[in-house]
Amino acid sequence: MRFNFWTFCLENLDAAGAIAGYVSISIIGFTLISRIVKKRIKYNTGNFKPKWTHALIGSFMGAVPGCGATIIVATLYKNKKISFGGLLASFISTLGEGSFVLLGASNEVDISGNLKAYVIITLFGLITGFIFGIAFDIFGFQSKNKNQQETIIENKHLDKVKDNNSISFIKKIAFYVIIIMSIFLAPGSIMAFWGGSINVISNITYWVSIGLSSTCIIYFLINKFMCNHTDCSYNEDNLKSTLSYAINDIAMVVYYVFIGLFIANFAIEILIGPEKFNSWMTSSTYLIILLAAVIGAIPGCGGMIAVIVTYITIPDFPIAALIAAGIATSGDGIFVLIAENKKDGLIISIIGFILALVIGYLALIFGFY
Repeated sequence: MRFNFWTFCLENLDAAGAIAGYVSISIIGFTLISRIVKKRIKYNTGNFKPKWTHALIGSFMGAVPGCGATIIVATLYKNKKISFGGLLASFISTLGEGSFVLLGASNEVDISGNLKAYVIITLFGLITGFIFGIAFDIFGFQSKNKNQQETIIENKHLDKVKDNNSISFIKKIAFYVIIIMSIFLAPGSIMAFWGGSINVISNITYWVSIGLSSTCIIYFLINKFMCNHTDCSYNEDNLKSTLSYAINDIAMVVYYVFIGLFIANFAIEILIGPEKFNSWMTSSTYLIILLAAVIGAIPGCGGMIAVIVTYITIPDFPIAALIAAGIATSGDGIFVLIAENKKDGLIISIIGFILALVIGYLALIFGFY
């Protein structure tokens, strides 16, 4: 089949836009709640206490279906409100958008089987995340990243950056467009995770999803390359400033989600090919677990979704491989972390991959075929 680059790009922009609808709810909701809370709590090191609860909170938040919770945990971490162990626990226990695919793909006979698989891999992730999250906190591993909320406060005392008029205009338009499109897509995005849709507006939704992804990419690139300060456009303590910070995070996540989806889908569909990919995933069980961990470790949710689709479509696919992929994946929250702290993002990914192999092979030994 002839490869159509334009169609391929549109498909990935559409997929990223669908994810953006759900991500927007999580980020904007968390940001607004934080604004309400900060009226009573000053910006300080006021994180959760006692410290052992960080791993517990992180693991349970990661187990929440979708990537919204991991994005929130990554935001808490970069603001030094949760420990490295809490962050690690969250990323280990998450299945990302893959959880919606697994549950949403359940049809008739497969309902009980897919639900059982979901419960098993979620429990493995929860327990593994909690144990190793506590272990890292006990050994005192800490991040060197600077508190981003403190940075915003410090920037209030700096002179505002005078953007080029055309750039400021584009950013202002993009800001409102992202909010409007996110609100429009939110209901359909949530339904899409379980295989549903609003058929009456499906065509409009398709183009709005593409428009939201494209706008987020433009907004992110403008902030990254044409703005001298990370938070140059929102140094005031007001609602618009708070929303601007949220929109910046949404744009960043959608940008990296699109890149992750593009690379993962291009590799599987074009470079490798569906037939060869399926043949790999039906070979030796030990090799399947290794491949599942490698694919699951791909930043974002694309890799995990690919493994889950393989589990659903290929008979006798080992659940141990699904467990390995689930532990290896970090969901879209990894993009928030990498954008602020590449070193910790790399450390998290390596730890997750190693644990995925260990737990995956142990699960196989104990009979999780």
